[in-house]
Amino acid sequence: MSLARRNAIHQLFQSKPFITLHELEEMFPEVSSMTLRRDIEYFERQGEAIKVRGGARSMKFITTSMEDAFSLRLHSNSYAKEKIATEALRFIETGRSIFLDSGTTVLRLASVMPNSRLTVTTTGLNVAIELMKKDQPIVNIVGGMINRDNVTVSGNQAVQFIEGINIDVAFIVPSGVSADDGLTCGNYNDCELKKLVIEKARKVVVLMDASKTDKSLPYTFSNFSDIDCIISDGDLPPDVREKAMAENVEIIIA
Repeated sequence: MSLARRNAIHQLFQSKPFITLHELEEMFPEVSSMTLRRDIEYFERQGEAIKVRGGARSMKFITTSMEDAFSLRLHSNSYAKEKIATEALRFIETGRSIFLDSGTTVLRLASVMPNSRLTVTTTGLNVAIELMKKDQPIVNIVGGMINRDNVTVSGNQAVQFIEGINIDVAFIVPSGVSADDGLTCGNYNDCELKKLVIEKARKVVVLMDASKTDKSLPYTFSNFSDIDCIISDGDLPPDVREKAMAENVEIIIA
């Protein structure tokens, strides 16, 4: 392994959204294509790139936030999030295995959850801290790469952790919801993790304030057929409601 070569490739990923294998071959003519592919795989394991046909995409540009900064979202629509969190309590039963997504609505849910025997897994750093104020729940937080925009953990380590657990109820928060694109978010790693959580969960409850509707971000992590319930603070747009009802999704207006 050449540290200098990998440092040079790292700098490329910091400056360009896409790097082709051909570019690397021209930069490092003394190195085999197989070795350069292994370099790409190395950066993929580090969470800095995604291997695609003909090269790799830089996570720096993929994860550039398409969402509002977390600090700005924390105090927006506070009353709506309180109502949504209160309605979500009906799906929490003692002794269950719960997954809590990251996000400000889930942070509010963590604050109002009962202090009871639950096993809670979360990708939200601040969600885990909030839950630690209670002495009864067992709190698991996945390992991986931290996304500073939404204070969440994702990446290969997080996926491996989720693959090893069972989930009774998953509370998921989308960044956007539309009839055409389903449930979306602005980060590729978060998208892949949410997909896996939804696949593993026996019941999927989506928490979303009305500001998320008719909004699409780059990555779709779920269609309406994959979820069981939507809790929102206001009526859904007619086309979203129609799509959800066609898939027998329960709709709760808080």
